[in-house]
Amino acid sequence: MSNYDVVVIGSGPGGYVSAIRCAQLGMKTALVEKYDTLGGTCLNVGCIPSKALLDSSHHFEDTQKHLEEHGIEVQGPVTLNLAKMMERKSGVVSQTTKGIDFLMDKNKIDVLHGVGEFEDQNTLTVNGKDKQTLTAKHFIIATGSKPASLPFIEIDKKRVITSTEALSMTEVPKHLVIIGGGVIGLELGQVYRRLGAEVSVVEYMDRIIPTMDGAQSKELTKVLKKQGVKFFLSHQVQGVSADKNEVTITALDKKGQEVQFTGDYCLVSVGRKPYTEGLGLDKAGVAVNERGQIQVNDHLQTNIGHIYAIGDVVRGAMLAHKAEEEGVMVAELIAGQKPHINYNLIPGVVYTWPEVASVGQTEEQLKAAGVAYKSGQFPMRALGRSRASGDVDGFVKILSDAQTDELLGVHMVGARVADLIAEAVTAMEFRASAEDLARMSHAHPTYAEAVKEAALAATENRPLHI
Repeated sequence: MSNYDVVVIGSGPGGYVSAIRCAQLGMKTALVEKYDTLGGTCLNVGCIPSKALLDSSHHFEDTQKHLEEHGIEVQGPVTLNLAKMMERKSGVVSQTTKGIDFLMDKNKIDVLHGVGEFEDQNTLTVNGKDKQTLTAKHFIIATGSKPASLPFIEIDKKRVITSTEALSMTEVPKHLVIIGGGVIGLELGQVYRRLGAEVSVVEYMDRIIPTMDGAQSKELTKVLKKQGVKFFLSHQVQGVSADKNEVTITALDKKGQEVQFTGDYCLVSVGRKPYTEGLGLDKAGVAVNERGQIQVNDHLQTNIGHIYAIGDVVRGAMLAHKAEEEGVMVAELIAGQKPHINYNLIPGVVYTWPEVASVGQTEEQLKAAGVAYKSGQFPMRALGRSRASGDVDGFVKILSDAQTDELLGVHMVGARVADLIAEAVTAMEFRASAEDLARMSHAHPTYAEAVKEAALAATENRPLHI
């Protein structure tokens, strides 16, 4: 039996970052992971491989459709080697997960491969490759999430698939029907649309990316339609049936009429659910809610004080960077420090092209709360940098308090806004006003100039370039 200061269960972004921070703070730390590779969903079958395929498919589409306008002529037809694309994706994943191995060694963290199961509040058995029994002063549960489905859908992983299978396809679908118009479905839909698939998105709500600002939803819908993606909004899926070569999806449209969609693959992308199977939470006495989430207080403690939970298994957005922040916070709390997370300032990103990024309150949220606000918006196509690169879709929208001018929300669609949103997060962390952003010098020509112009529009309705 081995004894530790902290045992972290799960090696995704929340778990491995938490383990590193614990080790940095001088705690004897172990990390338990059920799979052979570290990194969890994000590094293995989520964030990293999906971005690799988004980048590769973007290169393919640009070569096919856009190089000629730059004066670059490609002789002969542009062909796709999907196996090579997938091989590159796997290489990126392998390199990234090996980086986590290096960090564990560097920080002298003991890594144990196997399923961690509580025997009681103080004891964890590791069943698998490294069979051991561990005791610890503190436990951090970071076991993440897995794809959710609908009760009447059978995921066969052949024709009816989740994001995991969609990241390792051996052929480009002829017609990919996606159930769900959220982040994952749209990103993977764009990948396969670029590669030649017909893509149809069936969404229950009346708009895609429904948790983001309505203006972003409208803009992304317009752009993706232009790229050939078909949308069927306000459609309630009733059933999915598959045979060897075909999938049929039955749904009710907004009028209550039954409609059918037929494709060779159906991607079920209706969100994710907490993964706590096999953890033995009942033996540890750890409480979960009706959604399967582990219940925690503001310090991310469960009802058993020395057992913490972070990331996708607890309330809040299922985002890798949210899990990382929580992992660091718990480590520092255990060490006696007083860390803090402002959940309102955790940005959200969709990695389609153009990208979509948000932080703070949406316009719909401010209206619902009765908050008086000002709004300023600036189109990307008015920027010299956007015209130079050909990335003219999108905008930056800034919402600020009507009385104080404090920034309340920043919402972007455009090239590289996944990186650009950090400017808004920084400003809001220091409670800047729209005028503060408007008075900052922004390099020219850059996409970031749209932030300054939107701030000018919000402050005094005086953007300079429209």
